[in-house]
Amino acid sequence: MNPPDGESQDGKTSEAKESGNGAAEPRVVRVSRRRGADDLNSPLEPELNETVRGSKPGSRFVRITRNPKLRRVREGEYAATREVLESDTGVGRAWDKLRGVLIGRPLASSELSHERLTKTKALAIFSSDNLSSSAYATEEILLVLILAGTGALTYSLPIAAAIGVLAAIVATSYRQTIKAYPNGGGAYVVAKENIGVNASLFAGSALFVDYILTVAVSTAAGVAAVTSAVPGLHDLKVELAVFFVALLTLGNLRGVRESGTIFAIPTYFFIFTFAGMIGFGLFRTFILGDELTATHSEAPEALQTLGPLLLLRAFSSGASALTGIEAIANGVPYFKPPEAKNASTTLVWMALILCAFFVGITVLAHQIDVVPSEEKTVVAQVAEAVFGQGNVLFYMVQAATALILILAANTCFSALPTSASVMARDKVMPTQFAFRGDRLGFSNGILVVGILSSVLLIIFQADTHKLIPLYAVGVFTAFTFSQAGMVIHWRRVREPGWRGALLVNGLGAVATGVVAIIIGATKFMDGAWLSMLFMGLLALALYQIRAHYSDAERQLGRGLDNDGGVAEQFYFASAGRPQTVIVPVETIDRAVLRTIAYARSLSQNAVAIHVTDERADAEDLRVAWDANIPDMPLVIVESPYRSLIEPIMAYIEGMDRTQPNQMVTVVLPEFLPKRFWQRFLHNQLASKLKKELMERPNTVVVEVPYHFH
Repeated sequence: MNPPDGESQDGKTSEAKESGNGAAEPRVVRVSRRRGADDLNSPLEPELNETVRGSKPGSRFVRITRNPKLRRVREGEYAATREVLESDTGVGRAWDKLRGVLIGRPLASSELSHERLTKTKALAIFSSDNLSSSAYATEEILLVLILAGTGALTYSLPIAAAIGVLAAIVATSYRQTIKAYPNGGGAYVVAKENIGVNASLFAGSALFVDYILTVAVSTAAGVAAVTSAVPGLHDLKVELAVFFVALLTLGNLRGVRESGTIFAIPTYFFIFTFAGMIGFGLFRTFILGDELTATHSEAPEALQTLGPLLLLRAFSSGASALTGIEAIANGVPYFKPPEAKNASTTLVWMALILCAFFVGITVLAHQIDVVPSEEKTVVAQVAEAVFGQGNVLFYMVQAATALILILAANTCFSALPTSASVMARDKVMPTQFAFRGDRLGFSNGILVVGILSSVLLIIFQADTHKLIPLYAVGVFTAFTFSQAGMVIHWRRVREPGWRGALLVNGLGAVATGVVAIIIGATKFMDGAWLSMLFMGLLALALYQIRAHYSDAERQLGRGLDNDGGVAEQFYFASAGRPQTVIVPVETIDRAVLRTIAYARSLSQNAVAIHVTDERADAEDLRVAWDANIPDMPLVIVESPYRSLIEPIMAYIEGMDRTQPNQMVTVVLPEFLPKRFWQRFLHNQLASKLKKELMERPNTVVVEVPYHFH
C-alpha cells in the first residue's frame, strides 16, 4: 500500500517536489503517526496538530494549528498562553466568568512590580497600622483604670508617658535593624540568622498571631467608630466587621496594588483630622480656658482597689499603641535610594506622630473627664466635646478613624502572606503558601488571614476590648526576638559603632521582653493564655513541618552520586513498548528517578515535562538533565500565569491532535510519609493533576509510590 501523499515509505516527512513549471509544491509538515527509531527520544511536538488537503491550487497540503494554549519558544521549550486557563465545559466557562468578575483577569508574572516609595508615600503605607492604634490605646487604659473608680483615671497620664518612652526605645532599636538589614529585617529573618532556627519558629508564630489579631482588632475598632457615629448600627457590628473582612479578602485576591497615592489619601486624612482635633482641643482647653465636658453615662462604681497590679494591667493594655512599629523595618527595599536612610527618617516621623496623637488624646480625655462607654468610643467623646455634637467635623473624625483602621487591617493581608511565603520557601510552612495566585498575590495566605480573623470576630462579637488582651503579647514577643537577635548580630559583626548599636538593641530587648512578661502575667486570665497557647502550638507545628521536609529532602537527596552523576540503581533503560509516556518532573531526586525508571520500562517513547514560572530554575534543571539523563527528552513549559496543571493538560491535548486515539500514560511520583498529617504537605498538585487526567479518554495514570521511613 502506498503511503499518503507527501509521506515516504519509512514514515518520515517527504521533501518538497517540483511541479512542471519548476515551482516547489508545498511540503508536508505533518509529524508522522508512525514514529521511527530516530524519533523515539525526541520531544513530542504539540503544535503540529494535523495536515489537511488544501482547497486551492498550490495549496495541496496546509497545516492547521488548533492549539493556541502553548507557544513554542525553542526546541523542547514552550510558553503557556492565557488560553491555557480557559475551561472547555459550559459550567467551567461560567465559573471562569464569575471568577473574572470577582477577582479579575489573571496577571502574568512579568506584570509583578513594586512601586519605589518616597518618604511621604512610605509613611502613608507603612504607618497606618501603627498610627491607627492611637484610636483605641487610650480607651484600653481607661477601661482598666475605671475599675478602681473615676479617681484612678488620672493615672492615665503617667502611663501614657511611660508608653511614649517605650515607643521611643523601640523605634530607636528598629533604626539599628534598618541599618543592619537594608533588604528588610523582620523578626523571623533576624531571629533565624542570629539566634537560630528554633527561635525563628517562635518569632514566626508570634508574627502570625500578631497579624491575624491586627486584622480582627483594627476591623472591630473601625466598626466601633462607625457605630459611634451611627448608633443604630450597633446591633449589627459583628455582621459589619465580617463584611469588611470579606471585602478586604476579595480586594486582596484581586491584587490591591501597593500604590502610595491611593493609600496616602485615608492616611493623611486621618493625620490632618486627628491633628486638627487634638490641636484645637488643647488650644481651647489651655489657651482659651474653655471647660470642655464629655457627654457620657453615669460613671460605674469602683470594683477593685487601685494598686500596682491594676496599673500594670492598664500599662499592658495601652502598650497596644506600639503595634505596627516594625513595619518600616520589614519594608526597607520598597524605599527610594538611599533606602536605609529614607526608611530611618520615616520611622522617626511615624514614632513622633504616634506619640503626639496617643499622648494628646490621653491628655484631652483627662481634661474633659471622659469615661469609657460601650456605646461611644473615647475618640468619639473627645471629638464631640471639641467640635460640638452633630458638627460635621465630628463625623469627619469618625470617618477618618474608620478608614485608617480598615487600612491598618489591609496591611496585614499583604504582610502575613508575604511572611508566610518566606517561611514556606524555608520549608517551615507548607510550600503551598509560596505560590502566587491569578492576581500575583499569595492567595493561600490571604484566605487564611480572612478566615481566621473572621472566626475571631464572630467568637469575640467584634468587641475590641475582648480582643486586646490576646493581641499585645504576640506583638512584644516578636519585638523581643528581633531585638535579641540584633544584640547577637552586633556582637558577631563588630563593625564601627557596634558597641553603641548593641547598647540600643540591648535596651530594646530588655524593655520589650519585660513588657511581654507583664502582658502575659497581667492579661493571662483575660485571654492572653489563648494567644500564648496558639503561639506554642503553631511553633510546634512549624517545627514538625520543618523536620518532615528536612527528612524528606535527606531521603530524596538530589538523585545524584558523589561525582554528580545519576545513581545507577535508580536509572535504567528498557526497550519497552511503542506507547507514549509522559512524566511531570519538578527536580532530579530519588522519587523522580524511580518514576523515570518505571516510565522507561513501559516505553522508550517517554518524555519528561517541567512546568515553571522561574526561568533561572528551569535552566538549572536543563543543565543537570542534559548532563545526567541525555537520552530522555525534557520539555520545559514556561507558565507566566503560574498555573501548573493546565499547561500539562494543554501539552497532552496538542499531542492528541498529532497522534489521535493513541493511549497516553502519565506516570506520577507519589510520596507516602509515615504520618497521616504529613500527606497534606505533599501530593497536592499531583492529586489535582490526576483528577483532571482521569476525565480524559485514552489516558492512563500511574503513580509510583515513594515511602519515607
